[in-house]
Amino acid sequence: MGQVVINVNSRSFTMECADGEEEHLQELAKLLDTQVKEIKAGVGEVGDIRLLVMAGLIIADQLSESLDRVEALSGEISSAHKIGTDAIEQSKIAETAIAERIEAAAIRLEQVSKLAR
Repeated sequence: MGQVVINVNSRSFTMECADGEEEHLQELAKLLDTQVKEIKAGVGEVGDIRLLVMAGLIIADQLSESLDRVEALSGEISSAHKIGTDAIEQSKIAETAIAERIEAAAIRLEQVSKLAR
């Protein structure tokens, strides 16, 4: 189990995490600390718990918006995939129709050629 010291709101906390996750935990702590600093700059000093709840809610809101965007993009990707699949199918149908017309024309040309001899 790894350990890392993080700093949030000018305070240090020793946290445990899975081995190899130390850097990621540091990045998450920086994100939280940045949000805390922005709140303090906007509203001034408030209690630590209230400050962390506000920061957590703002980050949760950002996450919620990101998840909504991912879901919307996933829908767009699915639609684009269906459009592409439909286009391929239409292309195959058109290709078959063209091949049949070319074959019919070749047969007619052979018949005309035999008549002209």
